Amino acid sequence: MSQRLGDLLVKEKIITPEQLAEAMKIHKQTSVRLTAAVVKLGYLTDEDIANFFSRKYGVPAVNLACFEIDPEVVKLVPFETAKRYQILPLNRVGASLTIAMADPTNVFATDDVKFMTGFNIEPVVAAENAILAAIDKAYGTTREEDLARVMETLNPLGADPDVELEQEEQEAELVNLEQAADEAPIVKLVNLIMSDAVKRGASDIHLEPYEKEFRVRFRVDGLLMAVMTPPVKLKDAIVSRVKIMAKLDISEKRLPQDGRIMLKMNLNGRKKQLDFRVSTLPTLWGEKIVLRLLDKESLRLDMTQLGFEQASLVKFERAILKPYGMVLVTGPTGSGKTNTLYSSISRLNSPQTNIMTAEDPIEFQLMGVNQVQVKEQIGLTFATALRAFLRQDPNIILVGEIRDIETAEIAVKAALTGHLVLSTLHTNGAAEAITRLMNMGIEPFLVATSLHLICAQRLVRRVCVGCSQRVEVPLQALIDEGFGPEEAKDVTIHKGKGCPTCNGTGYKGRTGLYEVMEMDDDIREMVLLGASSVELKKKAVEHGMITLHRSGLIKVALGVTTLEEVARETIQ
Repeated sequence: MSQRLGDLLVKEKIITPEQLAEAMKIHKQTSVRLTAAVVKLGYLTDEDIANFFSRKYGVPAVNLACFEIDPEVVKLVPFETAKRYQILPLNRVGASLTIAMADPTNVFATDDVKFMTGFNIEPVVAAENAILAAIDKAYGTTREEDLARVMETLNPLGADPDVELEQEEQEAELVNLEQAADEAPIVKLVNLIMSDAVKRGASDIHLEPYEKEFRVRFRVDGLLMAVMTPPVKLKDAIVSRVKIMAKLDISEKRLPQDGRIMLKMNLNGRKKQLDFRVSTLPTLWGEKIVLRLLDKESLRLDMTQLGFEQASLVKFERAILKPYGMVLVTGPTGSGKTNTLYSSISRLNSPQTNIMTAEDPIEFQLMGVNQVQVKEQIGLTFATALRAFLRQDPNIILVGEIRDIETAEIAVKAALTGHLVLSTLHTNGAAEAITRLMNMGIEPFLVATSLHLICAQRLVRRVCVGCSQRVEVPLQALIDEGFGPEEAKDVTIHKGKGCPTCNGTGYKGRTGLYEVMEMDDDIREMVLLGASSVELKKKAVEHGMITLHRSGLIKVALGVTTLEEVARETIQ
C-alpha cells in the first residue's frame, strides 16, 4: 500500500523518485507511515498531503480548526482506535458517521470503525498534524475513562440482535466461541486489558465470573484493585480469547488448565517482551482466569537492591558463598522468594560452576543456568529431578520448593555431600523452617549439620517518592509499634498523599523485609536438644538477628514504607 501511494505521488510529480526512495527507507526503518516520512524529510507539508488525497480520491478536505465536534459523537470511537488509525469522528446523521482521516485509503480503519459502531462511514481528509491535535483536544481523558469508553463502544451487540452472543445459561457451541473470540472488539478488549496491566505495573490479572457480573481486577504492588466490569454476555468470548492466546483447549471447561502467552508490546516507543503465565479454574459461574505477568525487566538480580539491611546481607552472602550446605528462603506466596533465589544464582553464576535448578514453573530464563521444568503428571517431580541432578556433576542446586519428605531427604543428602542447595519453604518465620523440616521427618542432627542459613521475607509497598510528605505520629504510638523510647524521639514518619504517578494510593513499588537467621554453634546445639521455634528465634535475636518486624521499622524510619504496611505483613 505504501509503495503504491508513493508511486502515485511520483506519477503526479509531487515528489521525485529519489525523494520517494529516501522516504521509503525511513518508512521501513522506523515503521512510520510513508506520508509522515515525506513530511518529516520536508518534501511536503501535511496540508499538501491532504490536498493530494482530496483531489485524487474525490474526498472532501476539511479544516478541523473550524469544526465544532460533538462530544457524544467522539464517544462512538475509542481513544485507542482514533490514535492508532489517526482518525476523528466528526458528525453523525442517521446511520452515517463522518470521520476525518489523514489517509482515506486506509480501508482497515473504515472497516474497523464500521464494525465497531454499526454505522456507514463517510470519510473526509484532514492534515495529519491537525488530526492528532484534534484527537488530544477532543478526548483529553484519563486512562480510566478510556477503558470505560471501550466498554461502551465495544458493543454493537445491543443494537443488532442477530450478532448477540448466546445467553450464559445456554451452552455455546465451540465454533461460535472461536468466532466470537476472534471478533475485533473482543480482541481489542483483551489486548487493552493486558497492555493496561503492564502500564499500571500489575503483577497479576484476574478475570472473574459471577452470577450478574464479570469483573476484571489487577494486583498492583501486592493489592488487588477493580479495573472494569465488562458485560456478562461477553465473558465466554473473553475467556475463549485468552485460552486461544495461551494455546489451551477452549472446549474443556470442567478441569483447570495452565498455559503461557508470549507477546511483544510497544510501550513508550520501545518494544517490550512480555510473558504471561495463564491459569484457568472452573467456578460456579464459569471459568476464572488469572494471568501472572512475568516481566524480566522488573527482576532485580542485584542483591543490594532487594532491601536487605547491611548486616543481614553480609550474613546471606557469606552463606551462599560456602561450597556446600543448605540455604532456605521462606515466606508466603508472592513474598519475593523467587527473586531472592534468582539474585543468589546470579551472584554465584560463573563459567566455573555448574548450576542446576528444578522449578515449577520456570519464571525467568537465566543465561548459563540449567533449568528444569517440573511436570508431576509425567512423573518429573522435584525429587526425581534432584536425583538426576546428583548424576550431573552439579556445584549448586536450586530446588523450587521442598514440599515433601522425599524432596527434603534428597536435598539434605546433597547439602551434606559437597553441594550448595538453595530452596524455599512456606513458613511464617526463619525459626519455624527448622521445626517444619523436623516435622517432615528429617532427623535433628541432619538439620543442624546441613543447614547454614534461613531467610524469611515479606514484601511491603514503598511510599511514592512523588507525593511523600512528613506526618506527625504521637510518640506513644511509635513506642507501641516497637520503637525504643529514645529512638522514637528521632523518628520521622512519611506517607504519600496520592498523585497521578501512584494512582492516588500514596504507594509506588515494593521493597523487601528480611529476617536472616544464621546457624551458629549455639543454635545448632539447641536444634539437637529439640528446642521450639520460639526459643530458637529468641536465641537468634540475642545473636543479632534482625526480625521481620524490626526490618520493617528500620524502613519506616528511613521513610521507605509506612507503619500500616509493616503491621499488615508482620507481627511484633
